[in-house]
Order: sequence, then C-alpha cells, then structure tokens
Amino acid sequence: MDSKKDKEYGRSGYFGGFGGRFVPEILISALKELETNYLKYSGDNDFQEELSDYLRDYVGRPTPIYYAQRLTDEFKGAKIYLKREDLCHLGAHKINNTVGQCLLAKRMNKKNIIAETGAGQHGVATAAAAALFDLKCKVFMGAKDIKRQAPNVHRMKLMGAEVIEVNSGSKTLKDAVNEALRYWVSHVDDTYYLIGSVVGPHPYPLMVRDFQKIIGEEARSQMLEDTGRLPDHIIACVGGGSNSIGIFHSFIKDGNSVKLIGVEAGGKGIDSGKHGATLGLGNRGVFHGAHSYVLQDRYGQIEEAYSISAGLDYPGVGPEHSYLKEEGLAEYVNISDNEAMDAFRILSLLEGIIPAYESSHALAYTAKLAAKLDSDKIILVNLSGRGDKDIDNI
Repeated sequence: MDSKKDKEYGRSGYFGGFGGRFVPEILISALKELETNYLKYSGDNDFQEELSDYLRDYVGRPTPIYYAQRLTDEFKGAKIYLKREDLCHLGAHKINNTVGQCLLAKRMNKKNIIAETGAGQHGVATAAAAALFDLKCKVFMGAKDIKRQAPNVHRMKLMGAEVIEVNSGSKTLKDAVNEALRYWVSHVDDTYYLIGSVVGPHPYPLMVRDFQKIIGEEARSQMLEDTGRLPDHIIACVGGGSNSIGIFHSFIKDGNSVKLIGVEAGGKGIDSGKHGATLGLGNRGVFHGAHSYVLQDRYGQIEEAYSISAGLDYPGVGPEHSYLKEEGLAEYVNISDNEAMDAFRILSLLEGIIPAYESSHALAYTAKLAAKLDSDKIILVNLSGRGDKDIDNI
C-alpha cells in the first residue's frame, strides 16, 4: 500500500466493498457531522498534540514489547514477544480510543456520552475519559455481561457512569449496541455515541482504527530497535476487531513478509454452533450500520454468538477485517474456550502476567504456531488486556 492509498484507505467509508452507512435517516446528519469534525481534527496539529499528551501522561504510552523467555522455552519454537497493552491505564487498549473520541466530543460541544460494552473494558475506559473531560456518561451493557463482568461494572459506577442493563435478546454485546443506537436516535442533538470497536457505520471503523493504530506504530519501531527486524507473525484476538486492526495497520504494507493472524472465538467448538467465528463461518450482510461479515441464518436473521470471553461474544466484525480476509492480507482462525483457558493459565504461571480471556485466544493460537516454527522466527502477540476482570469466572 503506497502512501497516497494509505492516506485515503477507508476515508470514503469503504474498505473495498465493505463498510458504508446503513442507518435510519434520522442518524445520517449526526454521522455526517461526526465525519466532518473527525476529518477536520484528525489533521489539526493542536488536537493531535493534545491527544499525544494525554496518551503519554494519562494512558501511559508507549507500552513496551516484552520478550516472553519462559513462554518461548515452553513451546520450544519461535521467539514470542508480547505487546503489553495490558499496561495501559485501566488495563486494556480501549482507553486509546475513548480519550481520542472524548476529546473530539468536547470539540463538538457535546455534553453527554453514551457507549456500549461487552467485557466492560470499553465501558470502563469510556467512564474514565468522560470523567476526565467532565462529560455525563451512560453505558449500555447486557444483563448476562453485567453478571460475568461485575468488577468492571463497579469501576464504571465509581467513575460516575450510569450503567444501563439490557435484558433483550441474548443480553450480551449485540443487544447493548442495539439499545445504545435506539437511545442515540432520540438524543442526537446533545449526545455523542462513543463506539468501542472498528464496527458500525462510517466514520466509526475509520476513526476507531486511527485512534488504535498507535499500537502497531509503536510495535513496529520497538521490534526494529530491539531485534533489528520485523516479526514473522503478528497475532491478535478478533471480536469487533479494534485491538487487532490497531496492531495490524502498520504492517499491512509489508505483505507476506509479516503474516497477520486474527483469532476469533471458537467457543464450545465450531460444530456445536456455540461460537463467535464471524469471519470463519459468517458471510456478507449488513449489521449495526455497516456491510461486513456477520453470523446469520439463511433468512438473513442475525444468529447469537457465544464465547467464554464477553469481548468476543459478537456476531459481527469490523468491515476492514472483512476486506483483509477477502484480499488475503490477513488470516483468520479460531480457538475454543478450553484452549483459551489453558493459555490463560500458562501465561499466568510462566510469566506472572494474567491475560484477559480475549487475549488468551491469541496466546492459545500462538502456542500452536510457535511449536511448529524454528527458533529464528519471531511471533508478536498483542496482549490487548489484563485478566483482573475475568478472575471471578475461573
């Protein structure tokens, strides 16, 4: 991808044939307002300098890369490095995006923030950024996720957010997004909808990607500085897809010399029907305002996704991932609940790092791949979050 294409990539609202803006007419003006302001401030030096200051002093960037020596020795193959997004303020990559979008909301004179959350990390990050910038915050969360992510619910409330329980449908992330969208329709004038992943109508997939691409930008320079070369493989979990797009973006132009691997939720097994493998088993459709891959039945009805990980329990995926899949620029695989749990324990025991369930999926696939590779190969894993929120479910 040359520099001109890189600059325009996604700015039209599409990644190849994926993306778009499929929403009720009442939201079109709000989305156009958001697009106009985002494109304006993304090129504004004052905005970017302020964002950089917050990312350094509040979020804690840059996050390091870490050579996991004991994990490498365990699998007796490729060298394993971790991009430590778990060391961000609040324990996950989500804060990169929420700080950026709340800064934008302030520029747009919005007083209220709404968000959706599954694993709770986006909700916590939104609550924190809203508190930081003196914005009122409502977070929509499925009743099922509220129970399994109770620590994050408490954190949101401590920071002043109102957590709205969603009891419709599967009571998970999909339904939280639906309710947030319904609320936004009737409050567009004074409310900013802060989407947490690279999903939804344009400009969200572009905007969230841009706020998260710092992960890959840092990782690229860090790998060159620490090892003198780029990794052979980059592995990250994929639900909606923000952490994976964040680390993939700076390496797409490298083609096959750096293989990008996204790991979806295999749940209780692909054959069981209880999974979240949207790119592996889904097909083209429109969901939450964008054309992308979705899990749907033959009548086009959205199917319920499943994962032990609340952050991967989503029947859609960001349109840029669908483009990367169809263009052969990234590979997408899946890992079962049991395999993710094994990886969760192994990293905790060998490195003293407790990963989020989401990140554990990426680690589990890393274990399989590393053992097949020679010791001169390098795998970089995006450790997108820490596992404090998941300990009660062990």
